[in-house]
Amino acid sequence: MDETDRKILTCLQGDATDSVAEIAERVGLSTTPCWRRIQNLEKAGVIRARVALLDAAKLNVGVTVFVRLSTNRHGHDWFDDFAKAVAGMDEVVEFYRMSGEIDYLLKVVVPDIAGFDTVYKRLIKAAEFQDISSSFALEEIKYSTALPLNYAI
Repeated sequence: MDETDRKILTCLQGDATDSVAEIAERVGLSTTPCWRRIQNLEKAGVIRARVALLDAAKLNVGVTVFVRLSTNRHGHDWFDDFAKAVAGMDEVVEFYRMSGEIDYLLKVVVPDIAGFDTVYKRLIKAAEFQDISSSFALEEIKYSTALPLNYAI
């Protein structure tokens, strides 16, 4: 990956709806080579998808909850069942396996506390946990889907 690829990715992370001609002009290429580079970045899996970012509050899911889960079950079958259950929960927008004191971290978006309670009940029905704790975000201070590109090789 060279500096031109990084410039293209910066443009796409800013607004993936920009035309190839607009991106090409910004990065100093003609349209066809720019289009080829974008295609190569997609084929290489660097560009996973082009999406629209939606306003959670306008979609009535403006409450963000971080859920920390601990379990003493670490078998493949348990995890596969749990992961499958979480995959079916649209309110869970991020799901991580963690190191340290907690095993899993979920980011959940819901309309309100009652909405989260419904998700919570689905979680405890899906799998057994040693501990579940939740924190409600009071304020979003920084949110970005843009990844830092200065480390790309």
